[in-house]
Amino acid sequence: MTELSGTIVFIFILYLLAMLGIGAWTSRLTSSPSDFFLADRSLKAWVVAISSVASSESAWAVLGTVGLAYKEGLSAIWFLPGCLLGYLVNWLFLAEKLREYSEKNNAITLPDYFENYFNDKTHVLRMISVAIIFSCMMAYVAAQFTAIGKTFDAVFGIPNILSISVGGMIVLIYTMMGGVRAVAWTDFVQGIIMVLGLVILTLVALTNLGGFPGMWVEVGKVSPVTLEWMGGKPISVFIGSMVGLLGIGLGYPGQPHVITRYMAAKNTATIKKGTWIALGWGLMVYSSSILLGICGQALFPGLEDPEHLFPKAAEQLLPTWLTAIVLTGVMAAIMSTVSAQILVAASAVAHDVYSKMLKKALSHKMILLVSRTTIFLLGLGAMLIALGETRVVFWFVLFAWSGLGASFGPLILFTMYSKKVTRQGAIAGMLTGFLTTLIWKATGMSDAIIYELVPAFIFASLSIYFVSKITTESTD
Repeated sequence: MTELSGTIVFIFILYLLAMLGIGAWTSRLTSSPSDFFLADRSLKAWVVAISSVASSESAWAVLGTVGLAYKEGLSAIWFLPGCLLGYLVNWLFLAEKLREYSEKNNAITLPDYFENYFNDKTHVLRMISVAIIFSCMMAYVAAQFTAIGKTFDAVFGIPNILSISVGGMIVLIYTMMGGVRAVAWTDFVQGIIMVLGLVILTLVALTNLGGFPGMWVEVGKVSPVTLEWMGGKPISVFIGSMVGLLGIGLGYPGQPHVITRYMAAKNTATIKKGTWIALGWGLMVYSSSILLGICGQALFPGLEDPEHLFPKAAEQLLPTWLTAIVLTGVMAAIMSTVSAQILVAASAVAHDVYSKMLKKALSHKMILLVSRTTIFLLGLGAMLIALGETRVVFWFVLFAWSGLGASFGPLILFTMYSKKVTRQGAIAGMLTGFLTTLIWKATGMSDAIIYELVPAFIFASLSIYFVSKITTESTD
């Protein structure tokens, strides 16, 4: 353990210095709000693709999905097509249209897009968007900081107050320095580390069990139900679980920290090439996560917290130096998402509230100062929330994911493919998606019936359609 601790500290220091180096490099290229929030619309395919998917997946890929597969077995496999379908919707039907529109209308943020599209002089759409983004992002970021604590606790027994504070401050520093350019490039590096770590650890775990035939036999001895497609659930429960896992993909079009990467893309060719890069990355990450979770039943039976499987497997199955690199993948997954989400939350405060709603005429330098100060304060708040109590990373993240996905996803898709959406329909859709998520979760229907994103997305879509129809007819 002493040898591992020394090696991992060394690897982590190198990794963190690299992230700070990227922050310092990009800060020299950042001179305006457009630079800070959209990298002056200059990002290329590999960076756009991998940074967008890395920022969307976070700790739920390396901790949450592995833990889910450990607990649910083969019945968790529906998570894979659900996420890949979400990728396809984003890249094929949304990315290029959003990039073109945002460039043409100089929209920097998602609330910008909504307000410009509906020519909303009242700022109501912007206010609702900002409130939803801010509340969901704070919960989301706190969950990521909690994941940092879980990882270090599982491997070293390091207290949360130390791991969350140090990891969190590193993220805040490079995000404040270079804005979205720093976030995109660090996410790109972190996405590569993340996928390599998962693939390597899964292959080693599979090899230890004697390949696929050996894995099937060994897992069957320990937990036969793990290898059942329905996971031992009654048909009705299984169908609800399957639809819920597939429905996770519905959240992708509504994630502000993901879709702003498309707004920052350089051109159409970037989007076309990025589509296949993103799909390949997602396939490797999620197939590895699910397979590792299933292998874990034979290698580490009876884990009290399934989300500890990834760090424990790395520690016990890999050479010391490789363990350090693979565990860096957990930190990479968390940091890639935290930085992107804090930046989006900061843009909601600094750009949407301060510059647009309060009409503060500030110099570029002053707007950047406000943005960086906001990033620091939001990050500090999220760290304090994370230190307050322990949460289950996977389901807490999914709750924030569905709040954003149901509030914004249906509306973005309607604005892209329908000319009949009204401002009132947009307001109704956002409020319905967000409130349905809250009510569905609070009343326990997520566990009893189906994951909250599915009904919230459907109800939000129906609200947009019918309210738009009614308000269009009333003005005819």
